[in-house]
Amino acid sequence: MDAKAINYEDASPQVRAVFDDIKRSRNLPDVNNFWKYLARDPALLKRTWESVKEVMAPGALDPLTKEMIYLAVSVTNGCAYCIGSHTAAARKAGMTEDMFGEVMAVTGMANETNRLANGYRVPVDPQFE
Repeated sequence: MDAKAINYEDASPQVRAVFDDIKRSRNLPDVNNFWKYLARDPALLKRTWESVKEVMAPGALDPLTKEMIYLAVSVTNGCAYCIGSHTAAARKAGMTEDMFGEVMAVTGMANETNRLANGYRVPVDPQFE
């Protein structure tokens, strides 16, 4: 089955309410494709948006740090959509080209050493427990 985006004009009142909150919260004229596709399941759309708002809000970590972590995990998971979206969001939050390079280097290094540790089945040192 081909997934289809739900545009605002075709959305139910429940979906429009979430779209309106996303647009208002992010100061956007329209929601991104991610939300339009999730809108096929209004409960999933609402639940995901509420979680994203809560997790990505400023807290002990600032928004830039959160976006760079999200970017690193998206690269690790190979999600092209999320890489694009969170690279843009991190840049908007202040990520420089040098910072992007370091995030990519750390992400690549962590993935390499994680795989080596898993492949060799390296036991965790007692001081790290």
